[in-house]
Amino acid sequence: QAGLSWITVLKKRENFRDAFDHFDYHKIATYDEKKIESLLQNSGIIRNKLKILSAISNAKYFIEIQNEFGSFRKYIWGFVNENSIKNNFKTSSEYPVKTPLSETISKDLISRGFKFVGATIIYAFMQASGMVNDHLESCFRYLEV
Repeated sequence: QAGLSWITVLKKRENFRDAFDHFDYHKIATYDEKKIESLLQNSGIIRNKLKILSAISNAKYFIEIQNEFGSFRKYIWGFVNENSIKNNFKTSSEYPVKTPLSETISKDLISRGFKFVGATIIYAFMQASGMVNDHLESCFRYLEV
C-alpha cells in the first residue's frame, strides 16, 4: 500500500486477504463495479478508490507480463540476471530506501501501465522476494540467503 505505514497495512492484512479473494490475481483482474463498491464499503480495509482500482488494473498487467515472459518471476528476476544482489551492510542505517535498479524496474512497470509501484515500494519488494540480500553481515541469515 503506497503512502501508508507498514503497520497500518499489516494490522489489516487478514481483512485485505478476505476482501481481495486471497490475492488471487485472476479473480482481482475481473472485479466489476459491484465488487469495487463492496470494497469501498468494507471498513476492514483501507478504502482508497484509486488504490482499489490500481489493484485491479495491476492484476491485469501482471497477467500480461506472465503471458509475455512466461512468468512474472522470469520478468522480475531478469533485472538481476537470476542472481540475488548481496549487499555488505554493517548497520541498518546503511539500508537504502531505493536504488537505481529499483528506479529502473519501477519505470518499466509504470510504462506497462502499473500504478503505485514507485522505486521505494519496488525496493521493498526486492528485499522481500530475495532479489536483494540486505541482511546485515552479522546476521545469521546473511550467508543463507
